[in-house]
Amino acid sequence: MPTGTRARDPHTTGSHAVRRERQPRTRGWRSVVLALLVAALVAGVLRAFVVDVYWIGSDSMQPTVQPGDRVLVGKLSHGSEPERGDLVVFDGRGSFAPLRSDDPWPLQALQTVGRWTGLAGSDSVYLKRVLGTPGDTVSCCGPSGRLVVNGEELTEDYVLEGDRPSEVEFTAVVPEGRLWLMGDHRSVSVDSRSLLGAPGGGLVRADKVIGEPVAVLWPLDRAGQL
Repeated sequence: MPTGTRARDPHTTGSHAVRRERQPRTRGWRSVVLALLVAALVAGVLRAFVVDVYWIGSDSMQPTVQPGDRVLVGKLSHGSEPERGDLVVFDGRGSFAPLRSDDPWPLQALQTVGRWTGLAGSDSVYLKRVLGTPGDTVSCCGPSGRLVVNGEELTEDYVLEGDRPSEVEFTAVVPEGRLWLMGDHRSVSVDSRSLLGAPGGGLVRADKVIGEPVAVLWPLDRAGQL
C-alpha cells in the first residue's frame, strides 16, 4: 500500500502541474476580454456624451467637408446654443428625414454598427451650417445677390466657388428654439430652403443638434481642425 501510494503521487503532482501551467493562460484570456469590454464601455460613454465620429456621405458641404471624410464631433454641453456661422450635426428626423425607417431590423442593426465604427453614414443625421438663429430674419437675395440676415448682406467665403448664395428666393423668420440651416455647396444642398412648404417651414429644432464638428480625422491628407 505505501508503495502504491507513492506510485500515484507523481501522477497527481503532474496533473496539478498541468493545471498550474494552464491557469495563467486562462487568466491571460480573461484579462484580454475584460480589457476589451472596459475599452468598449469607455468608448461608448465618450461617444455618447463627449465626442463622436461621423462619416460624410454627400457633397452638400463642399469645400468645407468632402464626401468620405470622417469628422470628429464635439457634443454640445447642456445650455450651449449654436451661433450663426457654426457647423452643426443634427438629428433630422421630423424635419429633414422620415420619423422612422422601414428597413428590416437586421439591416438597421448593420447600419447602426457602420455608423458607430465610422464606416457608414446615416440617413437621418446631417451636417449643415447655421445661417439663422432665434429672432433672425433670413432672406435671399440682397441687392448684391448675397444672403441677407436682419437687413445686412453676408460675406460667405465658405460657399463653394461658382455657386450662388441661393438659387431659391425666400424669406424666413426664425422663432425661438429653431434654426435655419444651409449647406456650403448651395446648388446641390438639401437644406432649410428645400422644406419651405413642409411642416415647420424648413426650421430645425435647436434641441435636435447633436454637436459641433471640430476636426477631420480621415483621410490623413485632409486631417485637421475645422
